[in-house]
Amino acid sequence: MVAPLAFPWEDPPAEGEVTEVAEGVLWIRMPLPMKLDHVNVFAFDDPEGWTIVDTGLDSKRARAIWETLLSGPLAGRQVARVVVTHHHPDHIGLAGYFQRHHGAELVTTRTAWLMARMLRLDEQERPVDETLAFWRSAGMDREIYEKRKEERPFNFADIVSELPLGFTRIKEGDSITFGGRTWDVRIGNGHAPEHATFWSRDDALVHGGDQLLATISPNLGVYATEPEADPVGEWLESCERLKQYATPEQLVLPGHKLPYTGLPTRMRQLIENHHSALRRLLAAIEEPRTAVECFPAIFKRKIGDAEYGLALVEALAHLNHLYQIGQATRERGPDDAWIWKKQG
Repeated sequence: MVAPLAFPWEDPPAEGEVTEVAEGVLWIRMPLPMKLDHVNVFAFDDPEGWTIVDTGLDSKRARAIWETLLSGPLAGRQVARVVVTHHHPDHIGLAGYFQRHHGAELVTTRTAWLMARMLRLDEQERPVDETLAFWRSAGMDREIYEKRKEERPFNFADIVSELPLGFTRIKEGDSITFGGRTWDVRIGNGHAPEHATFWSRDDALVHGGDQLLATISPNLGVYATEPEADPVGEWLESCERLKQYATPEQLVLPGHKLPYTGLPTRMRQLIENHHSALRRLLAAIEEPRTAVECFPAIFKRKIGDAEYGLALVEALAHLNHLYQIGQATRERGPDDAWIWKKQG
């Protein structure tokens, strides 16, 4: 019998509070100013201080929450080490702050550190030409395009603290010790390049970051920085490889939503969700379409303004995958948009 997903805690910890999910492991929620309004941080008790996995964004509110946590539930002990699963701002945002103000060691993958530091330094007041060309290639609605090209785009520098030089690298096949446990490092891709997950050798704990979420799928996006990327292919490969380590009793500590058990079931769902989307997309491009015109087939719901950017990069990701495996063709149409069509 296949074990279903189960959620040992119905509610997350309140702001500035913690929930103990295993011996020496505290679950913390940090706020995000978006529809997905939180990120999970986990603090692990070590002799030299706390090891925290991921950090939340860098903001006045987040720093104040950390001050409350450190003087209260975290017993006045310092953060000695920050382990970062991947380079996205809600996960690495305060890593540099803890390095500067706590002398914390930063541990992450090389790609995560390089991506975060590069993006932190790349501040833009208006979208650059390459971004505008990328938006046109996706068939971005003209009204949205004209509005966004005059706006200050999202910048890492707005919500990610400066990252000092120097970090400790982890990679596929490594092991790392924190929280009184030895963890195997296993790398995923697709949502973020070289995303680290951690699998305890000593008990049934897995820290999955955004690679192993329970009730939502992480965004798989193509961006102007690498417009020919195939994150969907990388995601499917990662899921197929990681599923061999999954067992029903493992407690998964995810980057968002609730901790859960039933990981083998969830791995099958994470794989099938995208195969299903690819089948719907392939049917949709029986007739030529731009990426934006494929939104209904992929997402099966209306995409609002707040979700538009993420939907655009995910639609392109799925189309790129079909193109790269030879199931779709493309040619330039009006306004430089790629027009996609099923092969054959």
